[in-house]
Amino acid sequence: MTATFHNPIVRNAADPWLLKHSDGFYYFMSTQFGCLEITKSASMTGIATGTKKKVWIPEENGPYSHNLWAPELHWLEGMWYIYYTANDGGGDESRKICVLENGEADPTEGEWIWKGALDTPLPGLDGTVMELGGSLYFMYAGYGRYPDYGSAIFIVRMDNPWTLALDGGHVLLTAPTLEWEKQGGMAINEGPVILRRNGFIFLVYSASTTWSEDYALGMLTMKEGDDPMDAASWRKSAEPVFRKSVENRVYATGHNSFTMSPDGTEDWIVFHALPEPGADTGLRSTRIQRFGWNPDGTPDFGVPLSDEYEIQRPSGEKK
Repeated sequence: MTATFHNPIVRNAADPWLLKHSDGFYYFMSTQFGCLEITKSASMTGIATGTKKKVWIPEENGPYSHNLWAPELHWLEGMWYIYYTANDGGGDESRKICVLENGEADPTEGEWIWKGALDTPLPGLDGTVMELGGSLYFMYAGYGRYPDYGSAIFIVRMDNPWTLALDGGHVLLTAPTLEWEKQGGMAINEGPVILRRNGFIFLVYSASTTWSEDYALGMLTMKEGDDPMDAASWRKSAEPVFRKSVENRVYATGHNSFTMSPDGTEDWIVFHALPEPGADTGLRSTRIQRFGWNPDGTPDFGVPLSDEYEIQRPSGEKK
């Protein structure tokens, strides 16, 4: 194994979710449309050749058996959960976030149990979960404000990993009100993901349409002791925190997750991108790169690196 690698690390893999678990393995999921698949890998750069396991194939023409998108794998309260978007074959109005549960130590083993579709007040997609102060919070991209925008990001408390506590409120955190959030013919905020560091909680989200070359990442920032259910706790960045690089020929950078190097000393962003403007969305591929931190405690994601760039392997990755 060489000391460097090149992006992309997985071709034709959109909506990447990469989790480093306490067992030392990395678990990867991406949109596979007709099924849910987990890849288990001993390294970040070896995901393409990792052990793959199809963990969920929905019953044909059953409820929420179509258009399986954006799966996320979470370890919550001593159990594994997968949150994924699906519908009944119709349009956006039938889209929900569904939940699966697994009690095995290894999520590629055992049986995944259907826990149901979350009862979100709006149809939506891209659900994620945040643990904070002993409570669970669910964030997702909800539809319902046409023609002003396609989707916005909401937060709801959870009673448990598969049940929303709707009596605690359904709060809008960010809508696509800025010009860079409206590229590609539709105003979009979607794909929320949580990053914590330096006394802050950062909610990083994707903006504009995923097929637009200007698909980019925005960010909300909250002090760790504040109430996440109070929209005023969150400060929205006026500009994208990560966007395309024409010079490096990387476009439509978005729908990301975060992970750490094997030795825990480096932060890495995981995202999909297109190789050129107007490229078919089936060509979205998964890329990773290390990022740093600004003096004010906020993340500095830099610019997306070209396919030719020699990237140093994550610290602690066995050679």
